[in-house]
Amino acid sequence: MLVACVMAMPAASAEFEPAREPEPSAVLREEAIRYEHGEGVVKDIDRAVALYCEAARLGDAMAQFNLGWIYAQGRGVSRNDALAAFFLAAAADQGIEQAARLLKAVGAPTLDVPACMAPVVAVIEVPSEPDAAALPSPAMLRIRTTAPKLLLELVEKNAPDFQIEPQLALAIMDAESNFDSLAVSPRSAAGLMQLIPETAARFGVRNVFDPRQNLRGGLAYLRWLLAYFEGDLTLVAAAYNAGEGTVDRYGGVPPFRETRRYVRRIVQAVGSLLHPFDPRVVAPSPRLPFIQGMKREKDRVAAGE
Repeated sequence: MLVACVMAMPAASAEFEPAREPEPSAVLREEAIRYEHGEGVVKDIDRAVALYCEAARLGDAMAQFNLGWIYAQGRGVSRNDALAAFFLAAAADQGIEQAARLLKAVGAPTLDVPACMAPVVAVIEVPSEPDAAALPSPAMLRIRTTAPKLLLELVEKNAPDFQIEPQLALAIMDAESNFDSLAVSPRSAAGLMQLIPETAARFGVRNVFDPRQNLRGGLAYLRWLLAYFEGDLTLVAAAYNAGEGTVDRYGGVPPFRETRRYVRRIVQAVGSLLHPFDPRVVAPSPRLPFIQGMKREKDRVAAGE
């Protein structure tokens, strides 16, 4: 009997492990499900859609899928295939296979971002005091401590050739590969800067596992993105993670949980929302006026104007 009791006891590490706080988006999604199905509350599809949409904006893939399903089926709302496709595409981009299958049946997504999905252009605050902003961020100090000395020297030598601040290159490298020149992702991104084959070819990288070639290819891509998004680091980081076409399509930082975390990590490390850029490299994104307009409107609302 004593043996049985001992065997039933949980491991000490599990017993004392602090409970994780649920993601805000997951809390919103669960509340939306209750209102959609009337579980413990009066059924209210409009309330459910509003809650789903807020969770979807925060990057919750299942909320995006559920919204796509609601609009595709016309469940308590007017059927809208283009709107359904918008949400299903976001869920499919985050790996929801059922969303990808349903997307084929509903057609092309709307190009208009739904009002409740207005993207968060700046997902983090940075120091406003000039002296504070000039100090290296704790994240960047950690990165410089973690980075191998030879890679630090390689970045500091090559980054100026591309007009890239070394701290940005180091932050990207840390987030992408943890300074592992042989790293390969499930999506075939490789090397220090995790270049996918198309990006490597686009910027003339023949050997993605050669640290210098990979770094210079990543720096060239960063220089291009900085010009394309006129130095907006939230957009540049989002595009490095998800692709510039995805940022254009969603009119800002896309509603992907991974991308939102990535952007926050890069901006925290660099300690700034802006980076100098060379406008001669490429014409700015045709969607940039829309994205900037959304940001101005958000700032205006936040200021209570």
